[in-house]
Amino acid sequence: MTEQQIMIFAIMLGLFVLLVWGRWRYDVVAFGCLMVSVVAGLVPAGQAFSGFGHPATITVAAVLILSRVLSGSGAIDLLTRLIRPAAHSASSHVGALAGLGAVLSTVMNNVGALGILLPMALQSARKAARSPAKLLMPLSFGSILGGLITLIGTPPNIIVATFRGELTGEPFKMFDYAPVGLAIALAGLVFITLIGWRLVPDRGTSRAANGDLFDIENYITEVRVPENNPHIGKTLHEVDELTQDIDAVIMDQIRNDRVHPATGRKELQAGDVLKIEAAPEEIDKFVSKLGLEIGVETGKTKPPEDATLMEAVVTPGSRLEGRLVGSLRLFARRGITILAVSRQGQPYRGRLRSFRIRPGDVLLLHGETEHLADLVPALGCLPLAEREIHFGKRKQGPAVIAIFAAAIAAASLGLVPIQIAFGIAVALLVVSGMLAVRELYDGIDWPVIVLLGSLIPVGGALQSTGATTLIADSLLMITAGLSASIVLVILMVVTMTLSDILNNAATAVVMAPIAATIAERLGVSADPFLMAIAVAASCAFLTPIGHQNNALILGPGGYRFGDYWRMGLPLEVLVIVVAVPVILMVWPL
Repeated sequence: MTEQQIMIFAIMLGLFVLLVWGRWRYDVVAFGCLMVSVVAGLVPAGQAFSGFGHPATITVAAVLILSRVLSGSGAIDLLTRLIRPAAHSASSHVGALAGLGAVLSTVMNNVGALGILLPMALQSARKAARSPAKLLMPLSFGSILGGLITLIGTPPNIIVATFRGELTGEPFKMFDYAPVGLAIALAGLVFITLIGWRLVPDRGTSRAANGDLFDIENYITEVRVPENNPHIGKTLHEVDELTQDIDAVIMDQIRNDRVHPATGRKELQAGDVLKIEAAPEEIDKFVSKLGLEIGVETGKTKPPEDATLMEAVVTPGSRLEGRLVGSLRLFARRGITILAVSRQGQPYRGRLRSFRIRPGDVLLLHGETEHLADLVPALGCLPLAEREIHFGKRKQGPAVIAIFAAAIAAASLGLVPIQIAFGIAVALLVVSGMLAVRELYDGIDWPVIVLLGSLIPVGGALQSTGATTLIADSLLMITAGLSASIVLVILMVVTMTLSDILNNAATAVVMAPIAATIAERLGVSADPFLMAIAVAASCAFLTPIGHQNNALILGPGGYRFGDYWRMGLPLEVLVIVVAVPVILMVWPL
């Protein structure tokens, strides 16, 4: 093993450890990995940022933009109406949602498809008096499976296709994934509809029946007693008498940053903070009844006249990820208050300002309706409040679909490379006014772009130092005497395992060169091995951290970390059982 190989393995080990630890966001870790590789001389300084102009990175960015425009065009209104008549039984409800997620994921990024359907799924769960936990995981997994069918459905497909282009001169085309992806998706959807949803822990059924949107019964929030409040001097027992018609419980009384139990004889003083547990609407009643301040950090005393409460889930890559609630000044400047938070369906019981936000957390926000509508999506959060779902600019729908279809056709027929076809489509949408420049940049998932731009040169360093050859030879030594098809299965298992603990795009970047080297050593075609990597990297069903969709449903579904494997493990086994024979039939060794 050479000195350069030792350094690149050490850097990759550090990358894996930091990604699994989760202390820093994956794009920051990936960029740091790139910088260390440059300083170590493994990546030439002149090529350090070549990954940001790489065809795979450009294609992923364009697909994210087009997915956002498509979701706002009204083009999918007809499809979403199919959910309503299917909600009469649990299996048909699950099947309709998962199937719709799969269909949408064939023509748009699977994270975007889930983002569109998540609020509607929660609303349909409430109307059907069904636990959201039974619907959201099947929806997430269904949208992941649908992404296997086309080139643009998921980033690993794009990454693997681009790598094949560099390897053979011809990348995988738009529908080269369809025979394998369609077989896997159909088998997976049948399993999810008939068996899979029954394996998900049943939490929150009674709450859904009572009309709550998802598996959070109450929040815990803090409210302040302002100066000259008419209730100053009253005991907490007297306050309870005043609010006996409101379903809110005073848990603690905080004075000068010291927490005191809420005893009945304790009197209110100006500046006291009361920690209360209540449902969102009861919080509003409690504050209004006693004339309290809802903005503990900001001292905001009077809510705006058109104020509303909104529940929103934090998506992976959100600008709020990793931030403390107490450090968020942007909300205060826009008159928006974080009233409470919950994680995995459970209200947070500590000091609100000390809460560090993670993907999947649900925030209870208070502010002007217009400001909430603008700021929440801009910060990378998904509104979950009950409302009629309207997908925006319906008159533009046919034109958006036409441009999108033309780009797909041009790329499929080989008239222009896919990154050029989609780049032209984005430019046409901007020039025609169907896509504002501000929305253009809002539509890009920047952490994913930074991840790809950073790791592509590092992946090149793995090849240039001979590290991929060393890994491939080691795997072949372990599997000596086994057939190429068995090696393919083992490679899929390894890739799935990595994808369950790492980002799926990062897994594809690392494993594609290794798969190609193994195929070369075995003297067989690289195509079945690359196709296996694309499938396995996308199918991360065991944890909430392996795929963005799984992280997105964590809070609204009230799931725990260990819930995913219950349905995810048999689904991953099914994927391998179906994928391997189909891959070998369509892409022979």
